Amino acid sequence: MVTQLDNGLWFPDPHYGDPDGLIAIGGDLSTDRLLLAYSYGIFPWYSFRDCDEPLWFCPMDRFVIFPEEIHISHSMRTLMNKKRYSVTFGQDFGGVIANCSRLRYVEEGAWLGNDMMEAYTELFRQGFAMSVEVWDEETLVGGLYGVALGRCFFGESMFSLVPSASKLALIVLARTMAEKGGRMIDCQLETPHLKSMGGRYISYDEYMKILSEE
Repeated sequence: MVTQLDNGLWFPDPHYGDPDGLIAIGGDLSTDRLLLAYSYGIFPWYSFRDCDEPLWFCPMDRFVIFPEEIHISHSMRTLMNKKRYSVTFGQDFGGVIANCSRLRYVEEGAWLGNDMMEAYTELFRQGFAMSVEVWDEETLVGGLYGVALGRCFFGESMFSLVPSASKLALIVLARTMAEKGGRMIDCQLETPHLKSMGGRYISYDEYMKILSEE
């Protein structure tokens, strides 16, 4: 069942959503609503050209990477050992989200439009979103961004302008989280790229147990 949201700050019980994870339509992309959504594993995902209101998803099977389980292939170890690229955190959130949008903007069903970019940029300003940047000297060549709550990271999008730059960003993120006691990276959707790096499914109930840990 898909619920129509009103101006109130609430979401329906995700257990009663559609099989594809769609639970609600409407509301807004305010910081308060986004933070409430992510605290229950809910995220907005909709084609900005085709939808007048946000669509909110919460799949019952969650595709995640546990930081300590990140898989680093031989080719990635070789790339990392060459030390050609440097990696930073939160140094160019605007550049990362702009590249993520630009590379997909012309695609049918593109979801990272101006409203989404503004909403997540505001989350970053308030300290609830984070970016990982990959640099070739002073040139931004890859990265990823997402929402950071507690000891969990909710990945939103990544990009590469050179081979394997987004993989490098994810590996450095996972290693850093593992060192600092981070618990889980929510990948939202399965891709071959993420599966090859250690992504796997867990139940929503297990997911929420991890998310609620102090």
